[in-house]
Amino acid sequence: MSFSFSKKVGIDLGTANSLVYVVGEGIVLEEPTVVAVSLTDGKVLAVGHEAQKMLGRTPGNIRASKPMRDGVIADYAVTEAMLKYFMRKVRAYGLLRPEVMICVPAGVTQVERRAVLGAAMEAGARNAYLIEEPLAAAIGAGVPIAEASGNMILDMGGGASEAAVISLGGVVTFKSVRVAGNRVDEAISKYVRRKHNLVIGETTAESIKVKIGSAIGVSKEEMMEVTGRDSIAGLPKQVQLSSHEVFEAMREPLGKIIQMLKAVMEEVPPELSSDIIDKGIVMSGGTALLKGFDRLITLETGVPAFVAEDPLRCVIKGIGIAIENLDIYERSIKR
Repeated sequence: MSFSFSKKVGIDLGTANSLVYVVGEGIVLEEPTVVAVSLTDGKVLAVGHEAQKMLGRTPGNIRASKPMRDGVIADYAVTEAMLKYFMRKVRAYGLLRPEVMICVPAGVTQVERRAVLGAAMEAGARNAYLIEEPLAAAIGAGVPIAEASGNMILDMGGGASEAAVISLGGVVTFKSVRVAGNRVDEAISKYVRRKHNLVIGETTAESIKVKIGSAIGVSKEEMMEVTGRDSIAGLPKQVQLSSHEVFEAMREPLGKIIQMLKAVMEEVPPELSSDIIDKGIVMSGGTALLKGFDRLITLETGVPAFVAEDPLRCVIKGIGIAIENLDIYERSIKR
C-alpha cells in the first residue's frame, strides 16, 4: 500500500448543508452551511450546527448567515473561513497541504468557478479541482457516466436544481433553475402568511414540507399544528394547516423545476432520448425526497423517474470517487 503524506479531501458546499469526504475515511463531516460572524471585528464565532442554532436569534453585534446562495458563493470571505474550519476539523492539514475537490453547479460562470478555486487555495489547498454537480451526483448514484449512452440526472439541493444529460463522461446538455428546497420552503411561508396572517421561520416551513408536504394531491388529508407570530397583532398564534394547503403552496416552485426538466429533454439528441426513456430519470438531492415528486415527474414528462439510493449524499459520494480516481475522471474535472 502506497502511503500518501497529503490528504485528498472532497467538499460538497451546499446552499443548505456542507459535507466533507476524506479519501480512506469516507464522509467525515456533515453540517449546515451557516456561519456566525462578529460584526465588531469580523471574526468567525461559529460554523455549522453551532451557528445554525443562532439563526434568527442573534444580538445586534453578531450575524448568522448562509454564505452560499443558489449553489454559488455569495460571501467570499465567510466561505473561505468556513472552508478553513472544515479542513481543520477533519485534520486535512498533514505533512503536506491537502488536495481538495469541490463541486459547482454546471451553469456557473468563469468568475464563480475562479471564486471557488480561489477560496480553496486561500483555505490552504495544495491543488484544487472542480467537478460539476450533476456529474458528481451521477457518479455517486452509480450511473455509468463513461459509457456512450445517455443518462439523465435531476439534482435538487437547497438552492438550485439542475437537470443534465450525461454521456461519455461529460455533460451533453443541461439546464438549471435557482429553485429548490429553499424556494419551496419560502413558498410555504408566503402562503401561510397570506392565508392565515401567520409569520413563520424557515425552520418551521421546512418541517411542514417534510411532515405533510406532497408533490401530488393526496386522498387522505393530514393536519399539522403550526405556531408563529400573528402578522397583524404581533402576538404568538397557532393555526391548523392541512396537507392540501401545503400542496397548493408548493405547486409553483415544483412547476418551475418540471418546466426546466422539459426544456432539457427538448434539447437532447434523438439517439440519447431513447436511452433516457429506457433508463429513466435519476433524482438526487434533498428535494428528491419530497413525497410523490417522482410520480409527479413521471406523470408530467412520460419518462419514469426514480430517487437514487441515499439522495442526500450522492454528490459527496461522487466527489469522493472522483478525487480517489483522478486519472479515470480527468476529462470531467477542471483544475
